[in-house]
Amino acid sequence: MSCTVAISSPVFSPSRVSISSTLTCKAAAAAAEETLARALSPSPSASSPSSPPFRNLRIAKPPLCGLIRASSSSSSSSSDCSALASSASPAFWKRKRPASLDIPNVPVGFGDAPATPSVMEDLVEFEGDGYSVCCKRGRRGRAMEDRYSAMVELHGDSKQAVFGVFDGHGGARAAEYASQNLTKNILGEVEKSIDEEIKEAVKNGYLKTDTKFLEQDLRGGSCCVTALIKDQILVVSNVGDCRAVLSRGGVAEALTSDHRASRADEKERIEATGGFVDCNCGVWRIQGSLAVSRAIGDRSLKQWVIAEPETRVVPLHSELEFLILASDGLWDKVSTQEAVDVARPFCIGSNKPQMASCCKRLVDLSVSRGSFDDVSVMLISLGHFV
Repeated sequence: MSCTVAISSPVFSPSRVSISSTLTCKAAAAAAEETLARALSPSPSASSPSSPPFRNLRIAKPPLCGLIRASSSSSSSSSDCSALASSASPAFWKRKRPASLDIPNVPVGFGDAPATPSVMEDLVEFEGDGYSVCCKRGRRGRAMEDRYSAMVELHGDSKQAVFGVFDGHGGARAAEYASQNLTKNILGEVEKSIDEEIKEAVKNGYLKTDTKFLEQDLRGGSCCVTALIKDQILVVSNVGDCRAVLSRGGVAEALTSDHRASRADEKERIEATGGFVDCNCGVWRIQGSLAVSRAIGDRSLKQWVIAEPETRVVPLHSELEFLILASDGLWDKVSTQEAVDVARPFCIGSNKPQMASCCKRLVDLSVSRGSFDDVSVMLISLGHFV
C-alpha cells in the first residue's frame, strides 16, 4: 500500500517541498493507514465547513530498516526488517564504545649489548677498596650517559687493578657497552703479551671493544679513559676528551691529551683521509657533527673517528699520590691543577682519607660553575697499590 501525505505535514523537512514516499515496511504502512482514517472522519468540533479535509499529520518515525524504496524484489527484505524491528530492544540501536585494548609493555632487545634503563639515577656515589667515584647527571634534560668501571684484586693480588670512566654521546649504549667490556678486553690482551708490548696490548683491547660494539648495530659513541695498575706500573690510555690527571707531590700532571677536532695533528689526520673539520659556533667539528676525534663507536664517522688510544706508562713510587679520572664535564670547568689542589686535603695528611667527599666536592664545583653536562669523577689512591 502506498500513501501520499499533504505537503503541510511536519514529517518532512521545513523546505515545504511536495514529497511522495512509499513505505514498504508493513508495520509502518498499517500505522499510516489508521492515522489517515481518523483524519478523514468528520470532527464534531470543526469550527467551519470550509476547513480543509487534510490536516497536519505527525507520523511516528519508522525503524531505520523500514525506509526502503519499493521494488519488485524487496518483499523478502521487508519481512526480515519487520522481524528485526519488532524483536530488537531500544539498546540494540544505541552506539556502543568499543572495549579498550590492553597492550602489554614488552622490552626490546638490542643484540648482546646490555640494556640501558630508561630512567637513570641523578647521582651515583660509590667507595671501594682504594678508590671512590661520583657521577652526576647534567641539566640538559636527558638520561645519564656517563659510566664507570672498577676491578680490584686481580688474580687475588691487592696491588693489581683496572679502572675506567666513560662519557657517552648520542645515547648511553656505547658507554654502557664499553664500561662492561673494555677493561676485560684490555686484561685479556695484556695476559697474552709480554711486558714490553703492554702498550700494543692495551691498544688491541680498545680496538677489539670498538669492533664488537659496531657489530651490535647500535648508534652513538663513547669517550674513554682507563688506568691499569700491574707489576708496580701505571698504564693510562684514552680516546676522546676524558682525562687522567696525576698528583705528583701536589703538582698536577696530565697523563692524557684530549682528542678533539681542533687539535692540529688530529685535524691533519682527518683531512688526509678525506674528511673535513670546520668551526661551528666556536666549536671545531668533524663533518660538521662530532667535536671529538677518537671514540668507541660512532659508526657513521668511523673513517675519521678512530678507536686507537694514546697510552702512557708510569712507574709507581711513593711520590705519586693519587690519580683523577674524569669526564669532560669536570675538565670544561675545573683546571687540572685546581682539581689536584681541591682533592689533596681530602687524601693526604689524614689517617682516614675522605675520598668520597672529595669526588662529590669536585662534581659540585663544576656544577656550581655552570656545567650542564654529565660530570663523573673517579679518585684512585696510588699509595694503596704501591
